Amino acid sequence: MSLDKQIEELAHDHFFLGKGHDENARRTLWVVALTAGMMGVEIVAGFMFNSMALLADGFHMATHAGALGVAAMAYAYAKKHASSRRYSFGTGKVGDLAGFASALVLGLVALGIALESAQRLLDPRPVAFGEATIIAVVGLAVNIASALLLGGGHHHAHGHDDHHHDHHGHDHSGHNHDNNLRSAYVHVLADALTSVLAIAALLGGRYFGLSWLDPVMGVVGAIVIATWAWSLMRDTANVLLDAHDLPIEQEIRELVEGPGDARISDLHVWRVGPGAHAAIVAVRGVDGDVVRRRMMPVHEIAHLTVETG
Repeated sequence: MSLDKQIEELAHDHFFLGKGHDENARRTLWVVALTAGMMGVEIVAGFMFNSMALLADGFHMATHAGALGVAAMAYAYAKKHASSRRYSFGTGKVGDLAGFASALVLGLVALGIALESAQRLLDPRPVAFGEATIIAVVGLAVNIASALLLGGGHHHAHGHDDHHHDHHGHDHSGHNHDNNLRSAYVHVLADALTSVLAIAALLGGRYFGLSWLDPVMGVVGAIVIATWAWSLMRDTANVLLDAHDLPIEQEIRELVEGPGDARISDLHVWRVGPGAHAAIVAVRGVDGDVVRRRMMPVHEIAHLTVETG
């Protein structure tokens, strides 16, 4: 492909959805179905057997089913409107918006579980440990199946393009993350965690009389979930707010200014989709074609604007 053709595509192609978009959408839909089914079973069983750990897991899965549904809709919306002129840089950030919303939901879930667990610590109630344990084990199996479904896409997105160093030695890990898939994956991991904690609490109560473990495990789960939520919120917010990508900026400066005949007077690099960044480079000393040639090794740049003068 000629340089002119590449430049033309960089200027007009705003399709920034990521290579695994369709596959990740299918995986997410399957997990929505699994999560919604298990959610109903756990909530009913939690009320029947009076287990806070089981109820926490069930309601936790309920919010996750909704959040995963949002993730699935985000994939569909991003694909449908990918070529719309309404969006200046395409719909590659729709997944990050869904991921941010999911992070907020995770935070609220953690708060709700912590408050209810604290109340159960102050006001203990009898629990049908045996029956509740069986349901919790089934829930964990569903969570593991969901994690395996999403994990294939999650690790594929991180494995082939993310974890590498370019020829200048820059670590570009994390640049290709699909935060929509990541949010779904974190929700499933949080479900698995609450299931494991529920099982541990129920077994402790049944065999050792440690009934207080049930609400304590709820508090522990809430803390871990809140930590995951904060990490996801921070990362998606950086994308939504067009935070600078400093490693890529450093690489661009080295490539463009390295020969010594050019100076960058202004530089902006931000993410517009999974594995895709946009850049605006203002340069003095050389013309635009020279800048574009020198920047060809920066494969993360999907949309480039060069200003000279």
